[in-house]
Amino acid sequence: WSPDAKLAVVIETATLSEAELGAYCREKGLYPEQIQQWKAACLEGAGRQEDQEKAAQKQRKEDRKTIKQLKAEVRRKDKVVAETTSLLVLSKKLEALYSEDPDSGEDD
Repeated sequence: WSPDAKLAVVIETATLSEAELGAYCREKGLYPEQIQQWKAACLEGAGRQEDQEKAAQKQRKEDRKTIKQLKAEVRRKDKVVAETTSLLVLSKKLEALYSEDPDSGEDD
């Protein structure tokens, strides 16, 4: 039996009484225990899917937290780079200013 067919049988027999289930099983060539096993497998699969959804949701939450932390780190590093660049530009300007003035009061 395919998974789709098993699910269809589980759904069809969900509301049947024990006598009706017995008649259904004789008609289809099944045993009630098979249907119970298929039902258990369906419920187990649904439970696993719920667990997977919870795990995925938890992972998305952790990912958002990590992204937020990384963005904060990038902003901090951008500020450091901007400050370092400014200091470098200022030091080059200062160096250029003092190197341009040969008569700065030094006697040879």
